[in-house]
Amino acid sequence: MAGIRTIEEIIKLLPDQFEITVFGKEPYPNYNRIQLSKVLQGDTEIKDITLNEWQWYEDNDILFYPGETVTKIDKDNQTVYTDKGKKTPYDSLIIATGSNPFMLPLPGADKEGVTAFRDIKDCERMIASAKKYKRAAVIGGGLLGLEAARGLLNLGMTVDVIHISDYLMERQLDRTAGEMLQKQLEEQGMNFLLEKQTAEITGKKRVTGLKFKDGGAIPADIVVMAVGIKPNVAVAQEAGIEVNRGIVVNDHMETNIPNIYAVGECAEHNQMVYGLVAPLYEQGQTLAKHICGMNHQGYKGSVLSTQLKVSGVAVFSSGQINETANTKSIKVYDEWQNTYKKS
Repeated sequence: MAGIRTIEEIIKLLPDQFEITVFGKEPYPNYNRIQLSKVLQGDTEIKDITLNEWQWYEDNDILFYPGETVTKIDKDNQTVYTDKGKKTPYDSLIIATGSNPFMLPLPGADKEGVTAFRDIKDCERMIASAKKYKRAAVIGGGLLGLEAARGLLNLGMTVDVIHISDYLMERQLDRTAGEMLQKQLEEQGMNFLLEKQTAEITGKKRVTGLKFKDGGAIPADIVVMAVGIKPNVAVAQEAGIEVNRGIVVNDHMETNIPNIYAVGECAEHNQMVYGLVAPLYEQGQTLAKHICGMNHQGYKGSVLSTQLKVSGVAVFSSGQINETANTKSIKVYDEWQNTYKKS
């Protein structure tokens, strides 16, 4: 998403100025990954979350190679190589490789029925599984895990959400909000197992359940891991580009190698890696202006905000969540309306 948003901005600023080539790992035009939860929940279809149709690439004279991954960057000769043997030179290279789902290294994590919730294939896999099986376990009580759980409920499955913390969405909510959220989701049919650590995914070829470190266990026909993401930095790291948690960039989204840039979930700016849409788009706008030679202030970081996309529940969080010695908060709780606001 961040890479194509950068290209969109470049085209707006200087149309017809650049010869643009795009390589994409997935065999689709770019789509709104954030809306996958709505696809899983049955509120929309995959075709409706496409951001730029095939025709857009053609109309803008973009050479687009879907289903083809860049496997090597030759920074000295300014050339990239792909897994299909293609060799392409560049003047400016934008790395927008995004992130990979973090899969817990548990015994049994390689069994059939264990999936992430990251892309179209994951979504299709869960929809197909729900037609054959009835019991789902979601590991992770954050944004993505709860959205996956709601989708699986809509598909007719019983859903257990396993979370290591003692309340939901602890990175975005305080305890009061987290406990209110849990109550509302329980009313929708979700079951929560808090302060639980998974020790093993059981079954032979296919998953049949989970065992926990405290000795407990539950049955499960599918297991969804929603415990975080890792910036996809492999191709950059192998090329000698500076990498910390993500690909290190400055305020112009430049890496330590001339003419190579990074944006989106793979980029690290001022020791921050962003996994939300707004910062990625802001980075894309900054980079487009820089590549086009326009005056700009540079990227200075973003204020984080998150919104839970679950039918029947309104949750929004932004900025600092918990009080410190130097801050005070104002809280408003309406028991009749079942609303809670904190600022």
